[in-house]
Amino acid sequence: MSDPQPIHLSDYRPPAYLVSRTELTFDLAPGTTRVKARLHLERHPEREAGAPLWLDGEQLSLKAIAIDGQPLEEGEYELTRKGLSITGAPEAFVLDTEVEISPEDNTALSGLYRSGGMFCTQCEAEGFRRITFYPDRPDVMATFSTTVIGDLTREPVLLSNGNPVERGELPDGRHFVTWDDPHPKPAYLFALVAGDLKKVEDRFTTMSGRDVTLQIWVEEENLDKTDHAMGSLKRAMRWDEEAYGREYDLDLFMIVAVNDFNMGAMENKGLNIFNSAAVLTHPNTATDAAFQRVEGIVAHEYFHNWSGNRVTCRDWFQLSLKEGFTVFRDQSFSAEVNSAPVKRIEEVSFFRTAQFAEDAGPTAHPIRPDSYIEIGNFYTLTIYEKGAEVVRMLSNLVGPETFRKGSDLYFSRFDGQAVTIEDFVDCMAEVSGQDLEQFMRWYSQAGTPEIDAFGEYDYANSRYRLILRQRTPATPGQPEKQALHIPIRLGLVGTKSGRDLSMTLDGESLGRDAVIHLREDEQEFIFTDIEEAPVPSLLRGFSAPVKLSFPYSREDLAFLMAHDSDGFNRWDAGQRLTLLALDDLIAAHRNGVEKVMDTRLVEAFRALIEEGNDDKAVLAEMLQLPSEAYIAEQQPLVDVDAIHAARTFIQQSLAQELRDELLALYRDNQSDAAYAPTPEQIGQRALKNVALSYLMSIEDEVAIELAQAQFEADHNMTDVRQALTLLVHSSRSDIADPALKAFGRKWSHDPLVMDQWFSLQVTRPQADALDRARYLMEHPAFSLKNPNKVRALIGAFAGQNRVNFHRLDGEGYRLLADVVIELNRLNPEIAARIITPLTRWQRFDEARQALMRAELERIRGEELSPNVYEIVEKALA
Repeated sequence: MSDPQPIHLSDYRPPAYLVSRTELTFDLAPGTTRVKARLHLERHPEREAGAPLWLDGEQLSLKAIAIDGQPLEEGEYELTRKGLSITGAPEAFVLDTEVEISPEDNTALSGLYRSGGMFCTQCEAEGFRRITFYPDRPDVMATFSTTVIGDLTREPVLLSNGNPVERGELPDGRHFVTWDDPHPKPAYLFALVAGDLKKVEDRFTTMSGRDVTLQIWVEEENLDKTDHAMGSLKRAMRWDEEAYGREYDLDLFMIVAVNDFNMGAMENKGLNIFNSAAVLTHPNTATDAAFQRVEGIVAHEYFHNWSGNRVTCRDWFQLSLKEGFTVFRDQSFSAEVNSAPVKRIEEVSFFRTAQFAEDAGPTAHPIRPDSYIEIGNFYTLTIYEKGAEVVRMLSNLVGPETFRKGSDLYFSRFDGQAVTIEDFVDCMAEVSGQDLEQFMRWYSQAGTPEIDAFGEYDYANSRYRLILRQRTPATPGQPEKQALHIPIRLGLVGTKSGRDLSMTLDGESLGRDAVIHLREDEQEFIFTDIEEAPVPSLLRGFSAPVKLSFPYSREDLAFLMAHDSDGFNRWDAGQRLTLLALDDLIAAHRNGVEKVMDTRLVEAFRALIEEGNDDKAVLAEMLQLPSEAYIAEQQPLVDVDAIHAARTFIQQSLAQELRDELLALYRDNQSDAAYAPTPEQIGQRALKNVALSYLMSIEDEVAIELAQAQFEADHNMTDVRQALTLLVHSSRSDIADPALKAFGRKWSHDPLVMDQWFSLQVTRPQADALDRARYLMEHPAFSLKNPNKVRALIGAFAGQNRVNFHRLDGEGYRLLADVVIELNRLNPEIAARIITPLTRWQRFDEARQALMRAELERIRGEELSPNVYEIVEKALA
């Protein structure tokens, strides 16, 4: 395609016209659907007279157009492949259009499309322009009335935003429902679903006493998989009232499960459309992780009702305004209803592996980008997860009570408006009285800040001196960086007492746990009245999204593992200690010398098991080794084979040295209790399965028997999948193949369970994983048109099976490139997301660099969508 042009934040202008009311009529048919739109338009008060009306529109066949009832001739408007414009339109008028679209052919899953015989929509970010001609931008907010007409047999259920106000039957076996949404919204929040669905219904009474009907719509065979989602929704609604004072504002709240969906879920006003993987759970089919994921996503999309819907973003550059804030809100909710330390560990473990890699790669961008070619490429970890970490810092800076006041002010001041990140931060500055100008750099500056810390204890004067230096590496388009305002939460742990020491800084008593503020390139902090030599516990709770380096000895780290009062930092000390041992083993592998296990690591792990933990989920996290992906992020040059060999060696060494302790840990945490996704049970299962993972790494005969028995017991999917994974990832085909076949036969009817079956096969470390991936792409249960299947098979292979994806023959790269080329034609959004492993080519050795670049060049030679074009060009720049 021709070189797409970027869109710049600096070029923002309000639209020439606003829409106050939108009236839509859909006459649904699989091949050709007709859409009538009536728009009540008026000129924007900030735009000049005579500015033409522009309406976005793609893949639309225009059948009729009229202003105030008068049809327009062809010369009175200009139609292009991107939309239509009208010059000389009145200051205020009604525009009628009628278009034809083809939902059946819409494999991009953007706009109105068909999924398994069901009509559904996905309009964020710019899908509404594939439904009708419209100013498809978030700063155009209108009330909507939608009439949906469908076949009474084929589409007995017709859903849209708001409340149903009229329904009836029509000739020829058709019927209609009219929906009215009284709250102004941008077009990206429009939704429509039509098909043969069944509902589960419940009710919720708001804090003001209003009765709200709750519905989850699914295919009939999934009715028994909605209980957890419904319970999660009700918990989220109550939490949002208590934590933020936000009450739901319609009479009806609906969730629909859809099999073909590019995202996890979508917060359309009153009608949330969910990927089925993000809403359906049952103990027999979903793991603990899936139960928790569903709970978090249901909460996230519901919380958007205020942080995204009632107050939305002015333009797509402000995307983190709604997403970062809402991720912070759903993380806070999940921490309250689950194990808070474990949730923080999980969040940060994922963040430091994936978002740090994004910051260090060719697609690095600020939380608020300066420009983009395709907005779909900016639904990234930086926008979501880093955006949430910045909101978390802001909450910690102003304090929880003040943050609540700031959010109240934000919601009341901007209700029904499309606003900017500055509007949000200004509310916090106003209520707190703090100057947050420097803090705003977090939104405009890309990259991961790095902090070098040094400390020394002055025995003679009982003082501890801490020096902090910050820098942020250059990123594409931003070679120079300014100092950020970085809050560092810390404690000083006494080496004699093993307790947090009281801290005094500049004459002010800080207590035993405090936050200091790094604002300059380098700052010195001197803590007085420190009664014994301490080991500093820095960046507690991951108080800022930074990389922190401190010259801890291995003894220091083992000490913090045992004594730090901060659960997150205890875990982090263990990760750091393990990484030091891994560095030695990676070097040994490269140099061809014998690998020797660090006994200090063995004893630290032994002490963890012997001491135990009241929260078994925390102990399970502390016993897990860093992933190969995270280890790779710590290396200047990624040596895939050395990392895999070193991690495997540590896992097997710990299993051999701690065999008896691990067996006891497994047996002590077995339970026949009825499954429940409670924090206590989840922790117990996690601890048991971590122990089994270690024992299976050495293919211990007792462990094999335990894994087989756990698989055959079929007690719950968490235990079954873990046992099956360990059997399939072993070198023993005699134990792997029968279990794999039995599982596939049993669950061939369930698409979501088959996704798990795909993933565990293509992530096995054996050399046949690539051949399995190719073979499974021909399986009847796989389809490139279904994003879940693509993520489960190709995404899992390329993203999680590093040792096989990065084969030196380049066949792993070729497989991914082939898939990207095909998906570029079918679903460019998924193609652009799944290409990521190829874009990090500069981190690898010369041979792999050449192979990865060659595949990127091969992709570039195709006729590319803007989505894939933008990623490939940045990767090869």
